[in-house]
Amino acid sequence: MAKPGPISAKPLSVLLGDVFSDAYAKQGFAARELVTRWAEIAGREIAAHSEPLKMQWPRPVEGQPQEPATLILRVEGPMALEIQHSSDVILERVNRFFGWSAVGRLALRQAPLSRRDRPKPSRAPDPKAVAEVAKTLSSVEDDELRAALARLGASIKRN
Repeated sequence: MAKPGPISAKPLSVLLGDVFSDAYAKQGFAARELVTRWAEIAGREIAAHSEPLKMQWPRPVEGQPQEPATLILRVEGPMALEIQHSSDVILERVNRFFGWSAVGRLALRQAPLSRRDRPKPSRAPDPKAVAEVAKTLSSVEDDELRAALARLGASIKRN
C-alpha cells in the first residue's frame, strides 16, 4: 500500500480572502484587520461595546493633501457616551495600528452589535458560599438585607 502524500488543503480564509477584501473595500476599509482585530486595536473594554461599521473618506481636492477619514462605529446604546469620551484614545490606537494619521474623527451609531457571542447571563451564587458570607453578617438585623448582602458578597468573591 502506498503512503498518502502531504495534504495540500488551504484554509478557507485564504481561499475567500479576495471575496472578503472586496466586501470590506465597499465599506471603506483598506484592510479587513481593523474589523477582525478590533478587540486588539481598541482594547477589550471598548470592543465589548462597539464595532467598526465603515470608514468614510472625504473626496480628494486636487492640489490638497488627503484629509483623514471618519471611522463610523456601531455602539450599544448605554455605552455611547462613554465611548464618545474615549474617542481620543480610540483615534490614537487606530492611527497607531495604521502607522499614519488615517482617521481624524469618530462618528457613533447607536444600535445593537451584530456579533453572535453575547455575554452570558450571570448565574446565581453558590448557596454554600452565600451561607459562609451570611455567617459574617450577624450584626445586620434585617433578614432580607442580610440575605441580599450575602448573595452580593458571594458573587463578588466568585469573580
